[in-house]
Amino acid sequence: MQRALIILSLITVVALPFVLRTKEHTTIGKADDTVVIITPHNEAIRHEYSQGFAEWYQRRTGRTVTIDWRVIGGTSEITRFLESEYVSSFQHHWTQTLDRPWSIDVQAAFANHRLPKDAAPEARAARQAFLESDVSCGIDVFFGGGSFDFIRQANAGRIVDSGLMRRHPEWFNDQVIPAEFTGEPYLDKQGRWLGAVLSSYGMLYNFDSLRRLGIEQPPRQWDDITDPRYEGEVALCDPTKSSSIAKAFENVIQQNMYREWDRLVRETGRPRAELEKEAVRAGWERGLRLLQRIGANARYFTDSSQKPPIDVLHGNSAVGMCIDFYGRYQEESASQRSGEKRLGYFSPPDGTVLSPDPIALLRGAPNREVAIAFMEYVLSMDGQKLWNFKVGTEGGPGRFALRRLPIRRDFYAQEEWKTLRSDPEVSPYAGDNPLIYNQAWTSGDTFRAMAFVIRVMCLDTHPELVAAWREIIKAGMPEDALAVMGDLSSVSYDNVQGRIRQALTSKNKVDEIRMANELANQFRRQYDRAAEMARQSRR
Repeated sequence: MQRALIILSLITVVALPFVLRTKEHTTIGKADDTVVIITPHNEAIRHEYSQGFAEWYQRRTGRTVTIDWRVIGGTSEITRFLESEYVSSFQHHWTQTLDRPWSIDVQAAFANHRLPKDAAPEARAARQAFLESDVSCGIDVFFGGGSFDFIRQANAGRIVDSGLMRRHPEWFNDQVIPAEFTGEPYLDKQGRWLGAVLSSYGMLYNFDSLRRLGIEQPPRQWDDITDPRYEGEVALCDPTKSSSIAKAFENVIQQNMYREWDRLVRETGRPRAELEKEAVRAGWERGLRLLQRIGANARYFTDSSQKPPIDVLHGNSAVGMCIDFYGRYQEESASQRSGEKRLGYFSPPDGTVLSPDPIALLRGAPNREVAIAFMEYVLSMDGQKLWNFKVGTEGGPGRFALRRLPIRRDFYAQEEWKTLRSDPEVSPYAGDNPLIYNQAWTSGDTFRAMAFVIRVMCLDTHPELVAAWREIIKAGMPEDALAVMGDLSSVSYDNVQGRIRQALTSKNKVDEIRMANELANQFRRQYDRAAEMARQSRR
């Protein structure tokens, strides 16, 4: 009898969510049309764009539509998923439709945009067959994330031209959606991805936690959160899991490259152009060293970029690095709940670029026309209003204030909309001192290598790093111990461009694992030695 009651209870627990779920969760497939979208965007964005697109689509077509959202994690997880799905799909196309034998060489070649001119005929044939195919992963649209991942998908051929640049040429110019701004590309010139909304990066902080730590001034520069008083109080995300946070770390490094450039010009008096390479190398190490100390202050490195702002809200961490809209959203929601300003958010004006979150049509989209209509809606002024209009305003969101910055420049020219906007004082195209992004310094394979280096320097070795930092703080910050902890010769800019980059781009994945182990062991030895030196200095 007791066993029967236990089984019945388990069945009830499993079945209850299905019994009580609302009609909203059962609408997929019941509308006239469907579009399948994979995204890292949060529930608030998904909800508002589901509602907004359904209304817009019915007005234009007289048909109903539903969005089948696929949410599997951050942008990095999405890109790995797409890569896997297209391998399976193309293998079926190659072997069944084209009746050709599958091989490791074919698999390595079909999505490789860097095939050498003397590549084997079979490799070139695989690449051409993929680019001429409608091979599908069963998903229509890739919506949101960093431009780095979209560039990779475009180069591989997994995303394709939607035709929107030809359909709406009036949208794609310097007055509406520029091709680039402050050095950052805002669209793909072949139309394979298009910026949909802007992101910047900054710090969310908890005023109660700052008072507890005896910190009177909230952080205004990335350097501020290297302060030893923040030890164990900084919330960070793994840059190899979140491309948006990797972008924030890249901003830190580029800011320091510019600072080193300015310093070298002042100290040497030589022409600025002659000093660029030297500044890039010095700034790379200066930026990594700053990130190392921020990592030493970190309470953790999470897989989810949404966790740090939540922990700062609850006071579990004093400060967290995050995307601007996560910071603004938590700042607003905390004020609404408590009636007082408990959180603050700040983006260093010369320490962050305005990056686009793109949208793209996937190759072989099964619902191609509906997918293009969704992209058109997102880039239309109707879709752009959702990003920053207040809840309940005409054309604004119905439930969630998204607190994001539309990419369309003409949005900010509408003075009559200022009272309707969540952030009327923010005008991203009118910044006084923005960070100018230089693609040649840290983009492409260097960007991936940067995230890898930060992982082995701060995440894989976090216990040793924290232990060394604590001993150094106790000892009064002795310079010799700091120098040992901050020795970055093994991950210098030249090493990253050479042996590290070679290991990461190797066809043999074991090379990357070996490199990670080698570097992590090197840093562990450094951190143990720095900790011992700090202890010795106290005796």
